[in-house]
Amino acid sequence: SKCSGLVLIWNRKTTLMIKLSSTFKGKVCGLCGNYDGAIKNDFTTGSSEIVINPAVFGNSWKLSSNCPDVNTTQNPCSLYSHRRAWSEKHCNIIKSEVFSACHDKVEPGQYYDACVTDTCGCNTGGDCECFCSAVGAYAAACNEAGACVKWRTPTICLFCDYYNPDGECEWHYAPCGKPCMKTCRNPSGKCYNKLPALE
Repeated sequence: SKCSGLVLIWNRKTTLMIKLSSTFKGKVCGLCGNYDGAIKNDFTTGSSEIVINPAVFGNSWKLSSNCPDVNTTQNPCSLYSHRRAWSEKHCNIIKSEVFSACHDKVEPGQYYDACVTDTCGCNTGGDCECFCSAVGAYAAACNEAGACVKWRTPTICLFCDYYNPDGECEWHYAPCGKPCMKTCRNPSGKCYNKLPALE
């Protein structure tokens, strides 16, 4: 179904992005908040009660009563302590010189913490994918704030230039992309929905 003003972008793996038109400000509710710009009321339950516990908040939005409640949430780095050092070392790129152009525009602290938590949580494989998605989320926020950061390298979350045959440019990595591009699925190069500029 068509929903004017809603763009949903999913990479079929670990990244999901929802973009909502500003006409919806304060007119929505759910796990993503009410879009009023105030952080203090983001944990509003399905019964319009403001809570501080993420488990209580999440449980309030269950669609089926057959789904059991989550009782406690544990930090994955406590559960899988052997993952902490690897996660902290790799996620430190967010606080490093690589992203220095963005630090004044987008506070890196919460993105670093989320990166460490997510990367610790990927303890049964896919750790690099979780790490890359977490850093990619910070890079996307930086891009939206006007700081384009070229952070991917062949050793950190590979980028496709690396796969080009010598002297050819079949694959090209654009760190900050364009809101509308000519692609195989969009040969006209015209976009009906204004997409955020993606990597």
